[in-house]
Amino acid sequence: MKVSILGLCILIISAQSSDAQQTKSNAEQEIINLSKQKWDWMANKNVDSLNVLFDDKSMFVHMGGSWGKTQELNTIKSGGIWYKKAEVYSVVVNMFGNMAILLNDIDLLAVVGGNEVTNPFMVTEVYLKENGRWKMGSLTFSHLMRPVKMK
Repeated sequence: MKVSILGLCILIISAQSSDAQQTKSNAEQEIINLSKQKWDWMANKNVDSLNVLFDDKSMFVHMGGSWGKTQELNTIKSGGIWYKKAEVYSVVVNMFGNMAILLNDIDLLAVVGGNEVTNPFMVTEVYLKENGRWKMGSLTFSHLMRPVKMK
């Protein structure tokens, strides 16, 4: 009897642990998919979708400065920065309750001030989940010392 109760307890704990891991991996995958979609929206200058994704208080850090949501959307819409293609080499997501921090190792092909450039970046994206929806709170580009891998 003691053995079967112990076995039942272990089974219940294992099931709960498995559910927690599945939920976490689903949330991580949701953030990965959202980040990928964001790169597509940026490449296509889809400011309507980006406007929904970016929180009103979101901040953007670039090699040339930092600014808020309105300036980022205006920069994308005007073509001041055209994020033509982000080649993503690795993605890491860390979940903290209703917050996710995603790191992308990328090469970014962009047009900046009319000049096409390719740079290696580690991009940090911070997402917050409010009212069942993920919103981007921050996007930071950190230039990497590695050579560009994109062909």
